[in-house]
Formats: sequence, structure tokens, C-alpha cells
Amino acid sequence: MKFIDVFNGDADGICALHQLRLTKPLLTTLVTGVKRDISLLKNVQADRDDTVTVLDISLDKNREALEQLLNKGTNVLYFDHHFAGEIPDDERLEAYINTDANMCTSLLVSEYINHKYLAWAVTAAFGDNLFVAAEEAAKPLNLSAEELEELKLLGTCINYNGYGASLDDLIFNPEELYLKIKPYSDPLDFINNEPAYKTLLNGYREDIKNAELLKAKFESATHSLFILENEKWAKRVSGVFANQLAQENPDRAHAMLTKTDSGFVVSVRAPLNNKTGADELCRQFETGGGRKAAAGINDLPAADYERFESAFLASF
Repeated sequence: MKFIDVFNGDADGICALHQLRLTKPLLTTLVTGVKRDISLLKNVQADRDDTVTVLDISLDKNREALEQLLNKGTNVLYFDHHFAGEIPDDERLEAYINTDANMCTSLLVSEYINHKYLAWAVTAAFGDNLFVAAEEAAKPLNLSAEELEELKLLGTCINYNGYGASLDDLIFNPEELYLKIKPYSDPLDFINNEPAYKTLLNGYREDIKNAELLKAKFESATHSLFILENEKWAKRVSGVFANQLAQENPDRAHAMLTKTDSGFVVSVRAPLNNKTGADELCRQFETGGGRKAAAGINDLPAADYERFESAFLASF
């Protein structure tokens, strides 16, 4: 009997898995990828009575592969906060899915394990740009303001590491980063003692500095849109820069379009003061998906740029 852990390569996926395996250590096969590589279940080789744990990837985007696993008799434990569509009714599927705009997968896992490693859930919520939810969740920890800021920066850096068109764009492979985090039950210990964190922090600071020099293609009281060049630093920073802009301008919707050889990779943030509509906008396009507050399009053809711009302006 095999155990397989499938997780998004961002802060939420990594911290969700970390909490689970701190609580229930298992020797497992790891399946992950860049943040936007969400169709991960197709990469899973499992048989009857194996157990697959899935963290922070849309059920709707993995429906066919999930149903194939269930039909084989594989047990699946599923945690997520993205659009799911209809959840299969199968005794071998145990699903914890909540698409509330203030929820993330790591907070769901924290509830599941009775908040044993709450600081890691708080870190993930910060990484997912859920600052209010993170601060609320952190109250039982009685952290100082400085410690809370450290967790916020850590979550941002782990999330930053997941962005890129391929693993070659990243500072660390997400599996490698998870294994570096694995020994630390307390994220503050990771911050203070893990050399890899300094590498990650330096990369984030350098890339965000470049992003802050960019000028918006257009900007209004309600919308802003940026176009980034097809460069590694731009691919890495697009999502966290969009999150930063959302925090700085909570009444605006934000779109970050990073050029590719054939078009754009798109990150969308709904206004923080009205966190809804990002997923519906992006699902209008073939490779789009996400959640209410934050969503994206993996491959927007250049010919669809004007259609996207019109839909973006009409959506918020």
C-alpha cells in the first residue's frame, strides 16, 4: 500500500502538507510543481487501497484523474479552497472543500488537526494574501507585532517561490523547499535557523524591487493592469507583486500579464474590499481558474488580449 502527497507548490500547498505530516508522519511519494501546475493528479500512479492526499489544487481541474483514481479503488483525502464544481459522491473520497474568499487550504487543514501547528497555517494565509484572516487566526498564538510581520514575510516568500513558467524559473523546486521546511515545527525557527530562507528572502527582495519600477499600462480608481516582460524575475514576482498592489489599493482590481512566446500568463486580484469575481473572470478563458479573490490564466493567446481587457474592466 502506497501513500502519495499531491500539493500545490505555493505557500498554501506546502504549509498544508507540512501541518499534516507533522501531525501524522508518513513515508510518502511527493507530487508537486510550479504554482500554476494545478493538473497534478494526472501524474499520480496509484492502485486499489493506496491513499492519495491532495492539497490546494482545484477538484474541477482534476476531475477526470480523480474519478479514475476512485474507480481503481484508491482512497483520496482532498483539501482545497478553489472552485470545485460538483464533488463526486464516493465512499473512498473524503473531501474538505471551502471556497469562502477568506479561507485557504492551510486553514482548512489546521481545523482538521485541531490547530496543532497553527503558526504554519497563519504563514500560509499571509502567503495567500489573506492578511485579515491570518491575523484573526493568529490571535491564540499571542505573537508580538514583530513576529507576526516575520510570518507575513515568510508566507510571502514561500508563495513567491512557486511562481514561474517552469521549475527552472524558481529559486527552489517546491519539493526541495518543502523538505527544507520539514524539520521545523515552528516557522520562527525556520526563519532564524534555515540558510535557505535567506536565499529566498534575497531573491524576493531583488525581484520586488524590479517590479516596483514598472509603470501600469492603465490605471484608474477601480482597475490597474501591468504588462511584464518575458524574463525569469518577472515570472517569479508577478503573483506577489499583484498581492502587494491589492494590499496597497484595496478598492482596485489588479491584472498582471507576463509575456510568453505566444501570449501572456495572467494573474488577477479582485479588490480586497470586495473579494469576488476573479475566478469567474478567468474561467471565461480556456486555461483560466482560481478562487474568488485571486485567479489566473495559464496561457492567454495574444489574439485574446483585447477580449481579456474588456472582460477585466467589466468584471469589477
